Amino acid sequence: MQLEITLEGATVVLLGEADASRQALLRFRRAGAAVAHFDSAAAFMAQAGSPAHPALPARPGLVAVVGSLSANGKHHGATNDDGEWAPVVDHYRRAGVPIVREPAAGARGHVTLVGGGPGSRGLLTVDAVEALRAADVVLFDRLAPWRELERLTTAQLVDVGKLPGHHKVPQGEINRLLVEFAKAGSNVVRLKGGDPFVFGRGGEEAAACAEAGVPLRVVSGISSSIAVPAAAGIPVTHREVSHCFTVISGHAPLTASEHEHLAGLGGTIVVLMGVANLPHLASGLRRAGMPLDTPVAVVERGHQAGQRTTVTELGRAEADTSACGNPAVIVIGDVVRLAGGAGRAAEGRGFHDLAASLLTA
Repeated sequence: MQLEITLEGATVVLLGEADASRQALLRFRRAGAAVAHFDSAAAFMAQAGSPAHPALPARPGLVAVVGSLSANGKHHGATNDDGEWAPVVDHYRRAGVPIVREPAAGARGHVTLVGGGPGSRGLLTVDAVEALRAADVVLFDRLAPWRELERLTTAQLVDVGKLPGHHKVPQGEINRLLVEFAKAGSNVVRLKGGDPFVFGRGGEEAAACAEAGVPLRVVSGISSSIAVPAAAGIPVTHREVSHCFTVISGHAPLTASEHEHLAGLGGTIVVLMGVANLPHLASGLRRAGMPLDTPVAVVERGHQAGQRTTVTELGRAEADTSACGNPAVIVIGDVVRLAGGAGRAAEGRGFHDLAASLLTA
């Protein structure tokens, strides 16, 4: 069940220890609510003895319980074990006031590397969403689902995104900011596109945190190397077509020996962020003996508005993909034929449309 409620101008009673409630308090205020926050049952009962107290209406629009209390008085995840708050919650429940559970804010002074997937909110993992909700500061990339952040978190947002050929915030500065924010007592999320450890320089950020003694957690993300081809109906492996796939970075040209290795390996080649170097890659693979009719697909803006798939062959890849741009994933191999055949651009076509065209071809 999913309910929607308008909180603009409503009064919300927020029950929970001050630090654990810090993000819930921001969320309700951002929604336009007048929040009456109580950090202990004793504080609530002291004010409840004064009916005229303006922060304690007889019937608020909503009661929010932050986490719950265990036997030792520490907050843990939201459950119905309300500890000292139980009488208060029961009172409002009997009065018919809606009650919601809010997660306790995350511990301060640590960093979470979060993989945001290929840029679609729907491909964020549950752990990724929970990490964002608990964050005080989010440093985000342009390939992460940054447009959704204001709906997902109340954190301070810091854009450290990179453009092709231009890093407005150098990696060393990003590392420094992660450590600085965490040591200042913030719960920091580093939101990256795809998976943090697949060409995302997450290893460097993890090393910087370890060197500074900052606690670190990693939330894996859905890699664009798999998800973006899938958005165009291209499986990276397929029985009797491809039994392996190789993922390479397209930022720098490959050597002749690397071209020869890729051409002889078989299977599927997936290239991330390689549009600029596609002419060099295509010519190198041809010199290494890869057949000219090997299918090639460039999937631009996978899982995002304006998704486009251009399908061609290795022999004419440069000419047919000259209008393509990043962000894009390149797929080279026979699995591309499963997307409905070569030689056309498919605007926003997903697996079912492409599969249907293949069956009727």
